[in-house]
Amino acid sequence: MQKIMVGIKRVVDYNVRIRVKPDGSGVMLDGVKMSINPFDEIALEEALRIKERGTNVEVLAVSIGVADTQQQLRTALAMGADRAILVQSDTLVEPLTAARTFLALAKKENPDLILLGKQAIDDDANQTGQMLAALWDRPQATYASKIEISAGKAAVTREVDAGLETIEVDLPAVVTVDLRLNEPRYVKLPDIMKAKKKPLDVTSFAALAIDSQALLKTVKTEPPAQRQKGILVKDAAELVDVLKKKGLI
Repeated sequence: MQKIMVGIKRVVDYNVRIRVKPDGSGVMLDGVKMSINPFDEIALEEALRIKERGTNVEVLAVSIGVADTQQQLRTALAMGADRAILVQSDTLVEPLTAARTFLALAKKENPDLILLGKQAIDDDANQTGQMLAALWDRPQATYASKIEISAGKAAVTREVDAGLETIEVDLPAVVTVDLRLNEPRYVKLPDIMKAKKKPLDVTSFAALAIDSQALLKTVKTEPPAQRQKGILVKDAAELVDVLKKKGLI
């Protein structure tokens, strides 16, 4: 194995309380802390661990987004990625556009493995990895909780409804990762300083011949309904009576 490509998405930090714009046109982002999507951070950590097992592997972090996405890519470089590519776009990127973009980069970079988070915490689409594998015509393994690489193959333990399932796929392949795969490392200040000298290339949809036209339209964004105040009941009989009055049983 010579190269692993890791997809990185810029999202609102998971610790931040999401606020909807007053006009319902989207989520408020001004002054909000942004971070690497947690699942993508796990994917990057796994790529770095594969590299650290003694194999001569280049780890390439790629992302699609606004110019400020370079901050998240610099974090990926500080974690240990060798170089990064940003496909700059000021518009919302849909999963199919992301998959087509990753495909174009894969054709140029020829990675042996593409690692992605199973989903992004902003849209929870869980589509990009599967779409990329189909467009690339390569094997895929989703919801990975363990990855072992040997002899041009990847043995992936994945989480399914019935428990755990282990499959073997030929490389190159697309693997999407789950929470239990690993715990990402903390970034140290010396590594942040070193990351400033690592290469970060910026390109565009036009340079990659990607049609970025949106196929979906967001009509309105609404916050979740407020939870109703709970009530305290004396016993099971009173609980059943309350549920009947609410038409729940």
